[in-house]
Amino acid sequence: MATIQDVARAAGVGVGTVSRVLNDSPLVSEQTRARVQRIIDEMGYRPSLLARALSLGRSASLAVIVPQFTRPSTVERLRGLADAVKDSDFDLVLFDVENPDQRDQRFEMATRSDRAAGLVIVSLAAPDEIVERLTMASVPVVFLDRHVDGLPNVHIDDQAGGRLATEHLLTLGHRRIAFVGDDNSQGFGFTSSDDRRSGYRSALEAAGLPFDDRYIRVGPSSREDAHRLTAALLEMGEPPTAVFAASDLQAFGVVEAARERGLSVPGDLSVMGFDDIDASVYLGLTTVSQPLFDSGRIAAEMVLSLLAGEDAPGGIELPVELVVRKTTGPAAAQIRTNPTS
Repeated sequence: MATIQDVARAAGVGVGTVSRVLNDSPLVSEQTRARVQRIIDEMGYRPSLLARALSLGRSASLAVIVPQFTRPSTVERLRGLADAVKDSDFDLVLFDVENPDQRDQRFEMATRSDRAAGLVIVSLAAPDEIVERLTMASVPVVFLDRHVDGLPNVHIDDQAGGRLATEHLLTLGHRRIAFVGDDNSQGFGFTSSDDRRSGYRSALEAAGLPFDDRYIRVGPSSREDAHRLTAALLEMGEPPTAVFAASDLQAFGVVEAARERGLSVPGDLSVMGFDDIDASVYLGLTTVSQPLFDSGRIAAEMVLSLLAGEDAPGGIELPVELVVRKTTGPAAAQIRTNPTS
């Protein structure tokens, strides 16, 4: 990788002149500026944004590439990131991702040190060739909510969380347990919901129960869509006695659909979430808790450590925990498909 000294030697000028060109100083002649800029372009030199920004008396930026940043779980992660950098020389800059093409553009940006001093990528999958480029990038990169071989990351074991949720429902006597999760139709390559469903399936199989895909419903990750999917489940001839939702937000939609039909939660239908966002406490939702705030804080601390020249662990797996509240209970003897009949 070219250094500022390499550029200065090739251009026949001092390091200070190269620095003035980079900082667009008027104290450099146009002829010298053009020659130095040509060498910079030919050598592919990328200055350290941190050093460059601090030399100008400005704070540098940590970029955060994040899809669906208004989701409650994502907001909590961002709070953790912000908390970790609030007393540093860095500002957080969020790059929202709305579609796969935009995701790829953001990843392209991630390899350029003139855009950010460090990078956190939240939840998104990266193709192998992108991972290779990120590994070679001149800025530190940390994945959050994603395990990526070869790059620092902070994640949980979503399959273990799915098993934990399902095992809780099994101990309460439930045998018709449905799963409501994400369909990943937007092409982002999210894996959390699928991994939680895998944990759900493995728990059923370990209990000697068949996996019945009639009880699997997936759609966009929203409360409204979970409501719609649950309404269809409750129309079945043998509806579920419990529903495990892949997120707390979806679990809220499940509860709404049940109560809309006059069903008691948990008397007629037990509901299980995942994440343990703040609203779950107030609504009494039984859920699998993951350390959302701490995950963001740890990811930011890893980037800051790397920028300081320190080593960072390759991957940190954070624990999940069952939190029993008021939406799960013993399986009912039967569940009515139409409370008015």
